[in-house]
Amino acid sequence: MTDVSSTAGKEWKVVSIVGVGLIGGSFALALREAGFDGKIIGVNPPETLPEALERKVIDQALPLEEAAAQSDFIYLAQPIAAILKTLDVIDGFVPKGTLISDAGSTKQAIVTRARERIHRGRFIGGHPMAGKEARGVAAAEATLFRNRAYVLTEPDPELEKWIVRIGARVVILGPAEHDRVVALVSHLPQLISTALASSLATEPAAECVGGPAAIDLTRLALSPYEIWRDIFATNAGPIDDALALFISRLEQLRRTLRGPELEREFDRAADAARNLRRQNP
Repeated sequence: MTDVSSTAGKEWKVVSIVGVGLIGGSFALALREAGFDGKIIGVNPPETLPEALERKVIDQALPLEEAAAQSDFIYLAQPIAAILKTLDVIDGFVPKGTLISDAGSTKQAIVTRARERIHRGRFIGGHPMAGKEARGVAAAEATLFRNRAYVLTEPDPELEKWIVRIGARVVILGPAEHDRVVALVSHLPQLISTALASSLATEPAAECVGGPAAIDLTRLALSPYEIWRDIFATNAGPIDDALALFISRLEQLRRTLRGPELEREFDRAADAARNLRRQNP
């Protein structure tokens, strides 16, 4: 990418959200609540833009080329495959130095594509560790990112300023490290929940007696596959490593099921769970 570091920290006056759904819509609402008084433009999907305008999530709806040409910051909140396609074309539309970031759940494929395609603009990979089962701009809320980690693949003063203002905490991780860690803390839990729900489906009485534990642990199994397809396709290696680690832990628990070592496993796990909650209240 072309060195345009002299534009880092430029104040935003026009922001474009490409993909005005749950994450993109929430980011727009969070910016407004945090004091952003510039213009917010929405770009696709077309079926969500009328509702986004009605809810005042965005000020204007425009095609990508027109929106990008006037933007100081462009936020790609699409599915991963769509982000990759947008990166193929967007650099031809942006003024020199325009900051582009994304909200994709994997980073290596996206950052690699950006390095290949983005020359006039600047690209910084991003991933807000936030979400919920509901989808679309109707579910967007300004508080979605509060007290959540927000990963950036490199620092940027202006972007970090707004992330802090919307209530998130900035974590800087390189693309490969991000994908390795997120495979453990996000992608693996989805597969565990899916596997548990599939296992419960083999026992007809389970749905009659399932309590809070089963309900809580199968919450992620409600997520549609279409959300996860691109994640699995672009992060298969780290996810496979995470699965291997988890399977080995299950086998260890199985071996210690009737022995005193099981108590120590519970103690170690409880410490880890408490630390996770302290860092992510």
